[in-house]
Amino acid sequence: MKFKFSENLARYGLVIILVLLCVVLSLASENFFTVQNLLIVARQISINGILAVGVTYVLLTGGVDLSLGSVVALSGVVAALSARQQGVIIPIFTGIFAGVLCGFINGFVVAKGRVAPFIVTLGMMTIARGFALVISGGKPVSGLNSRFISIGSGDLFGIPNPVLILLAIALLSAVILKYTGTGRHIYAVGDSELAARVCGINVVRIKLFAYTICGAFAGLAGVVLAARITTGQPNAGIAYELDAIAAAVIGGTSLSGGVGGVGGTILGALLMGLINNGLDLLNISSYYQQIIKGLIIVGAVWMDCATNKWRIFQMQK
Repeated sequence: MKFKFSENLARYGLVIILVLLCVVLSLASENFFTVQNLLIVARQISINGILAVGVTYVLLTGGVDLSLGSVVALSGVVAALSARQQGVIIPIFTGIFAGVLCGFINGFVVAKGRVAPFIVTLGMMTIARGFALVISGGKPVSGLNSRFISIGSGDLFGIPNPVLILLAIALLSAVILKYTGTGRHIYAVGDSELAARVCGINVVRIKLFAYTICGAFAGLAGVVLAARITTGQPNAGIAYELDAIAAAVIGGTSLSGGVGGVGGTILGALLMGLINNGLDLLNISSYYQQIIKGLIIVGAVWMDCATNKWRIFQMQK
């Protein structure tokens, strides 16, 4: 009975927290449960959600990607430069391609060179940010065409385009991770890289895939952000990687690899979005918001460590 309760708490605890948070915020602010505010929350979490889904692939392999924020900035600048002259397809393609290239380089050095992911992606964080500043001249890239801007500001049947994009990649990723051989191999590599090699899994290919798709989603997030703020900002995306990793970990993805999924990641991103929105509605100073977000990140890591210990304990019983 105790095991069942612990298992159910681990499975549905985040949903319970979300419901309680919504109740508290609705009581604290009459503006929380309005259609306008809920649409604002949906738009706000879309960027972090896209990044969080992407980094989930990397975390499941036991890796990490600290370059997400800088890749967002680089991709946004690249897409914005193209959107000055082109329509929609080419800016989207160039922005995503910039992210794919960064992710591929990360994956290649991590998997083939066997360099620690922390070091590789930390280096890419600086490199991508530097390229964003160089190609933009250190200034925001403006003058984007209206069709491109509609990616971030438009909607379909009342649902904001960024939210539709998030839902599409979340559904795609859920299918990949749950129903394909590549998805099962990602979990296997994260659970035990040595055992995966013994079973004949191409660990290099799997890691390369994980980092590349993570980079692609970061590129997509950069495109959406540039369209939403109507400029390509070389200084955009600062600390976005921390929010994305925190959302994934809060959603149950283990930093040790092999455990987690897209559904939990989306719930984690939603929780962080609701907290940010609630703090804004309650007029909490941005300085205190930074402290609270830091505590959330530390708490998420602590929860991940505690969950891993509990899981190992149950396996040994």
